Amino acid sequence: MLIGILLLLSTTNTLDVGTLWRYVPSLFVLLGVWALIRSGFRNVTGPVILIIIAGTIQLLALDLITGETIASWWPVLVILFGLSLMTGRWRQRRRVSTNSADDFDLIGIFGGTERRVDSRSFTGGTATAIFGGVEVDLRDAEVTDPPAVVTATALFGGVELTVPEDWSVSIDALPIFGGVEDERSRRPDVERSAEPDLVLNGFVAFGGISIGD
Repeated sequence: MLIGILLLLSTTNTLDVGTLWRYVPSLFVLLGVWALIRSGFRNVTGPVILIIIAGTIQLLALDLITGETIASWWPVLVILFGLSLMTGRWRQRRRVSTNSADDFDLIGIFGGTERRVDSRSFTGGTATAIFGGVEVDLRDAEVTDPPAVVTATALFGGVELTVPEDWSVSIDALPIFGGVEDERSRRPDVERSAEPDLVLNGFVAFGGISIGD
């Protein structure tokens, strides 16, 4: 809405908004912070990466740093990216079962990862796709203590979850220039419970997360 207002003021020559355009990256910084808070800090990787990228662009726009500074210190961004991945995975490992058969922790960076889960007491997991893809097949899994919680992050990539037809799925995801879609068919002979069997926490930027059966 704010960006649209700025565009309208500019195209109608109502106000010179040239200076205000310099602060547009701050909107994405705030959006990343809001995504962290909204997810209860369960989804760390995606929002932190958004904050890092938008924050760097904002500093450049305000001439607080230069291209030469980035050329010298850009490895710090890689370090922060790695720390965000480690933090997100550590928080998820604290929540889920210590039995690796009952959860998953998958990363697809510049490549693809696939996993078939057949646990009788599935608890959840994490899927991170960055310039790559992650596919998880849960059709043979069962949830004995619902809901199972899956945290998915897709940055310039995609995460695909295949779930049983009768599972009820609750989606709590924030897409930015991307999409989250439940592509399962609605069959009248399949009853789904009112309470979710699976909760999907997601963050998407220039990518997608899909749920299929």
